[in-house]
Amino acid sequence: MQFHHYGYVSENPRVKAPEGLGVDRSPELPDELDVLVIGAGPAGMLMAAQMSVFPEIRTAVIDRRAGRLPLGHADGIQARSVETFQAFGFAPEITAEAYRITETAFWKQDPKNPDHIVLDNVTEDDPHRISEFPHLIVNQARVLDYFREFAYNSPSRLVPNWGWDFVDLEVNYDDEYPVKCRLVGTAGEQEGVERVVSAKYVLGADGAHSRVRKSIGAQHLGKVQYQAWGVMDVLADSDFPDIRRKSIIQSKHGSILHIPREGGYLFRSYVDLGLIDEDDNHEIRKTPIEEIIRRMNEIISPYSIDVKNVAWWSVYEVGHRVTDRFDEIPVEEAGTRDPHVFISGDACHTHSAKAGQGMNVSMQDAFNLGWKVAHVLRGLAPASILRTYTEERQVIAQNLIDFDSEWSARVAGTYKGPGADIPIEEFYVEGGEFSNGFRTEYPPALLVGEPTYQDLAKGFPMGKRFKSSEVVRRSDANPVHLGHLHEADGRWRIYVFADSAKCSDHDSKVAQWAKWMDESADSPVNKFTPEGKDRDFLFDIKVIYQQDHREINPNDVPKIFKPDTGPFQLENKEKVFGKLPKGLWTGFDMPDTDIWEERELSEDGVVVVVRPDMYVAHILPLDKPEELGEFFSKIYIEQK
Repeated sequence: MQFHHYGYVSENPRVKAPEGLGVDRSPELPDELDVLVIGAGPAGMLMAAQMSVFPEIRTAVIDRRAGRLPLGHADGIQARSVETFQAFGFAPEITAEAYRITETAFWKQDPKNPDHIVLDNVTEDDPHRISEFPHLIVNQARVLDYFREFAYNSPSRLVPNWGWDFVDLEVNYDDEYPVKCRLVGTAGEQEGVERVVSAKYVLGADGAHSRVRKSIGAQHLGKVQYQAWGVMDVLADSDFPDIRRKSIIQSKHGSILHIPREGGYLFRSYVDLGLIDEDDNHEIRKTPIEEIIRRMNEIISPYSIDVKNVAWWSVYEVGHRVTDRFDEIPVEEAGTRDPHVFISGDACHTHSAKAGQGMNVSMQDAFNLGWKVAHVLRGLAPASILRTYTEERQVIAQNLIDFDSEWSARVAGTYKGPGADIPIEEFYVEGGEFSNGFRTEYPPALLVGEPTYQDLAKGFPMGKRFKSSEVVRRSDANPVHLGHLHEADGRWRIYVFADSAKCSDHDSKVAQWAKWMDESADSPVNKFTPEGKDRDFLFDIKVIYQQDHREINPNDVPKIFKPDTGPFQLENKEKVFGKLPKGLWTGFDMPDTDIWEERELSEDGVVVVVRPDMYVAHILPLDKPEELGEFFSKIYIEQK
């Protein structure tokens, strides 16, 4: 990480100096806001953390609870989420305390004794090496803690305003603060107090029974599968061999999805309670915990589980729903005006917990939205960019519903659709890209270019998340994962993979590209960087040379890759990289990774443009920089 460029720092560098609204921030909820986040769950807290980076934007997050969530129900953290945590700076810490899934055991009915189960197969969790990040299990409450800590340590010193419940809202597009939200206090001195808070933008992250969704008239569309499950977090003794390994158990008596939890002792089990009648009217929810434990022991026979303590339990029916839109603009009026109210997470998509996607997809909703709202409020982009939120995320939610509908039915052993004869372990492995959170692929539109030059960088598929690879930083000779340097700071990343010419060749393609980016009036850096801001304020431009880092003379590197930053305008020397040389560090545990080979990059060079939420937005040749200018000219407002 980089610091000191604003002055010497002797304390924790992750705690940023307060700026703007973060200086002497009042704990009171103001009457007028730029952004109001309703709900301090995963989507709401990621949105709050993202907005906290911008101290000039007045943001507040409210929640009806009186304080911190003590026990979260979600616990599955997919690799894409850990990748996102890396951008917020806490991936190593949360990984250290989490349970890591590396294998899944599949137990099935013993053909020799149908009343018993037997281990049938074990699959590696990520056999295709989709990500260098792990698949984790950790309490949702801890995820919220980390986001809350990030928000408080950011320049705006953002903290949740606990004890406020959302009632309803109305929108008047003629007002400067068009969204009027009616709130009521639920705790402390404000209990029972009613007030109205006005905001420019509102995010409803208030759960499956979202009042924000109801206030904007969005329709929850979908169905219930009439399959019931009991779920419990318990401490227990057991002779089941895989009590500490993720297991999918399918027996004569039903099914179990078994997930060990963090800490070495706790585990969660989803226990099949069978099909229910359509007119059950939620009677199944009255099933006592003793019956769930009895069924669990029946399913895992000849093994047994002796429950000592129940931390949490519940009964639910599987339901799959997605809203018709993710903002307040009616479907028939989409595109006629810019939205001001958004919904995310369970407020706009609900499903089973079997694929472990709920918290993960919810956070990606907010990650998609946060930087867009920030760029509009900072005067960088027109408000029309916010129309892309529903356009991009609604289809992702529908994909999730489709996948989870099939997966939950397969776990229950009731799936009858196409490919029903595929063994569950094969389906699990082949669905790894989706279950790890990497199937998202945004189509060409305003924020994703046409794949005209995809062949120049086959390993960075357009519209998909930027898959990291290792390179060597020239300034300090350290091997680093290129993608791990992406921070959740609202900036675009432009990775310039040089042509095969030497760094000292000032007529090379990369040198000419750099000259255009630095000097041309059509350069995005020159057109869209506000006056008085650092050159890398909006675009973080890095260069990766095909040479060994030792062959790169920093004095030969074009200035656009070494921007001056901070009040002292110190040259940033950490944006220049070479390939990871094979066999250079003999005796060290260093991979032999050539990013050109691993990501199938053209030796003629290529420019890979990555959005602030880490998705590949464009791929362009070095000799067509004007196309980069054209791409950003459709997104941003010229700063003159």
